[in-house]
Amino acid sequence: MEEEKVVKKTILTPEGLAKLEAELEDLKVNKRKEVSNELKDARAQGDLSENAEYDAAKAAKQQIEDRINEIEGLLKNAEVIDQNDKDVNKVGLTSKVVIRDMEYKEDLEYTIVGTTEADSLNGKISNESPVGRALLGHKVGETVKVETKAGKFKYKIISIS
Repeated sequence: MEEEKVVKKTILTPEGLAKLEAELEDLKVNKRKEVSNELKDARAQGDLSENAEYDAAKAAKQQIEDRINEIEGLLKNAEVIDQNDKDVNKVGLTSKVVIRDMEYKEDLEYTIVGTTEADSLNGKISNESPVGRALLGHKVGETVKVETKAGKFKYKIISIS
């Protein structure tokens, strides 16, 4: 019996899609050419067995190709979230949410995005993260309980936009 492979969707905002497409273009058009020139220059130095520049250029080429393959895979399975379909009455993908940490009495602001765009330092959390998953579908005024590696937390939803 053949095992069916489940393909995971890549959830992206229009901005996230544009960013990935721009990175892919840069890798294919510019970075490949740069590393190709570095390889050519390193080969011109002669003995490749002790040529650190050649080894470094080969490694850089592999990293570029790996990233190109990764981005192409993400884009192939991309699902772009339509910002116009956003329901501001409950938390969903692309919602900007202000929540109050009930223990520390401080407000936190997050935008719920797909895992590809998650960047907690810039207030973007994944819909698959414990906090993101717990908030989905809830409304202003509701309190959600979240269990993370750091412990259990209670957050009250202050606003959704």
